[in-house]
Amino acid sequence: MSCKCRLLNIGFGNYIVAERVVSIVNPSSAPMKRLKEEAKNNSRLIDATQGRKTRSIILTDSNHVLLSAIQAETIAQRLATDLLEKTEEKDPRT
Repeated sequence: MSCKCRLLNIGFGNYIVAERVVSIVNPSSAPMKRLKEEAKNNSRLIDATQGRKTRSIILTDSNHVLLSAIQAETIAQRLATDLLEKTEEKDPRT
């Protein structure tokens, strides 16, 4: 069985399946801090910061919350590039 899942680099050798990402947000607001704490209490928090400052929070369709030390804008650019490449592969005109 082969998986054609696209992986998204979230920093320091950590990758997630790009299709599972629902949202990428900045961690500084009070609601995001509450979301992070709630996920931690419910064992849904994955810390991929390698001990560095959290610069983005990634929400997945499985209701997991991932912490990354990479800026939200950078991860969003990587995701957009990945989705653009995926779209170009499907388009037979290119």
